[in-house]
Amino acid sequence: MTELPFTHIIPGMDSSELVLVEGGTLIMGGYEYPEEYPIHEVTVPSFVIGKFPVTQELWMAMMGENPSYFIDPKRPVEQVSWKDTRALFQKVNHDPRLSRGQFFRLPTEAEWEFAARGGKKSDGFYYVGGDKLDEVGWYKDNSYDETKQVGLKLANELGLHDLSGNVMEWCVDQWHADYWGAPTDGSAWVDKDESASRVLRGGSWDYSPQYCRPSYRSYVHPSTRYNLVGFRVVLGSPPGS
Repeated sequence: MTELPFTHIIPGMDSSELVLVEGGTLIMGGYEYPEEYPIHEVTVPSFVIGKFPVTQELWMAMMGENPSYFIDPKRPVEQVSWKDTRALFQKVNHDPRLSRGQFFRLPTEAEWEFAARGGKKSDGFYYVGGDKLDEVGWYKDNSYDETKQVGLKLANELGLHDLSGNVMEWCVDQWHADYWGAPTDGSAWVDKDESASRVLRGGSWDYSPQYCRPSYRSYVHPSTRYNLVGFRVVLGSPPGS
């Protein structure tokens, strides 16, 4: 079982806090769009995930610059491509506090949805952490066309914030138009050329409510940089293992 090796990526930086997610079974998918089905059962091993999307202050502490459009150290970093995230992981994975075999990466799509739904503590909410989006997320009707500081809305059952709205979040997985043939062990679905589009989850500050549900899926090319897109860290086994 994955353990929480330390509570913060950067000691004293609240926005770099980590949360342990106990593994379990996820009923993954939804009925609202074809790319959300078939609904299927996935067994997700335990993993550690960021309490918040990666903030600008965390990115700047590791990378020395800030690519974001909406500048604020407590807001999510955005305008980082899927490929850009690997540069940050190369740095954080040199942390001497990590044990052999432990390293940070993007979440798999199954890990992201399992965490968003509250893991084994799930209450079955329509959005991440509640049934009223205004209470749990930033979206087009309450964001005033910008990102917001992390942690201002209610957390979900695991204590995670900003998984509905604010910024969409990169996953490891390559895009597939539905779940036929998807892994059922929580691993990443990676079976295409490296240039294939990558999955985005969670909706954003510019999205309508239906796109902020935990089962909603989207995608862009891995080199894309948008002010709608950020990411969250996971500490666990290698994707696909």
